[in-house]
Amino acid sequence: MSVKALPIHAYFEGKIVPYTEARVGVATHAFNYGTAVFGGLRGYWNEAKQKLFLFRPQEHYQRFLNSAKLMAMEFGLTTEELTRITFDLLQADGYRRDVYVRPLAYKADEGIGVRLHDLVDELTIFALPFDKYVANDTNAHVTVSSWRRVDDNSIPGRGKISGAYASSALAKTDANRAGFDEALLLTQDGHVAEGSAMNIFMLRDGVLYTPPVTDNILEGITRRSIIEIARQDFGLPVVERSIDRSEVFLCDEFFMTGTAAQVLAVTRVDFRPIGSGEMGPVTSKLRHFYNEVVHGNVEKYAHWAVEVPLAEPVRP
Repeated sequence: MSVKALPIHAYFEGKIVPYTEARVGVATHAFNYGTAVFGGLRGYWNEAKQKLFLFRPQEHYQRFLNSAKLMAMEFGLTTEELTRITFDLLQADGYRRDVYVRPLAYKADEGIGVRLHDLVDELTIFALPFDKYVANDTNAHVTVSSWRRVDDNSIPGRGKISGAYASSALAKTDANRAGFDEALLLTQDGHVAEGSAMNIFMLRDGVLYTPPVTDNILEGITRRSIIEIARQDFGLPVVERSIDRSEVFLCDEFFMTGTAAQVLAVTRVDFRPIGSGEMGPVTSKLRHFYNEVVHGNVEKYAHWAVEVPLAEPVRP
């Protein structure tokens, strides 16, 4: 994230408050044991239309509720209600630029003891300005990490569970300190699963491949969107299957997707060039088209880019 800023407001304990008032104690269960789940949504400012669009909020909040279910959490809120809360928060913030929205559900009891049951579930949501997640997103160099992707029988991979991201942090830090932009994590049986916090796609001989949801990947909303766009708008066959490590070295194009990362072009893996060693034409076209979609400029996908009813005046 290239923009460093604190949130202005947060939805906290049932109401929108100044961010400085949204605080938890150091004995909070989620802080001690990682018993929290989170989501990530992007809001895109369209300068020409003077509108802010939230990308696929219903789908993001459905996944958020699914993650909460995995951790035995209940809120009694629907995806529609969560979306409305997010609208209210963004109205209060008044941003006139791209933003990132972070919903977080957590076990709020303060005390010692590992469990999920008989604990209070709380919800908070905040937003902050956001630009690029990976600075080198058109020419990324990645490495295969020695850390493995968490197995579904250890921590459910299809949920965005806070504690699981310690594994991602280990992989990302090792990669960055070694001079790479990102890391690729393998499954326990050696197949390529995903990046530290993004899904992967490989183009080979005109076919787009991506790991199946049964390979311990997060069921990405951006991944789902790219699959649909690739099939319907680019006429590309998309195959969901396990990907071997050595296949990545031999593919024509390789890119990674995620809410934060969007479509990140990978041009080198472990010092081996991918294709020509530059961002390929399919990746480039997908990046451009996706950018138009999220900014509300593609009528076919207008239902994905949901306008946030901003209050006036907006924050410059």
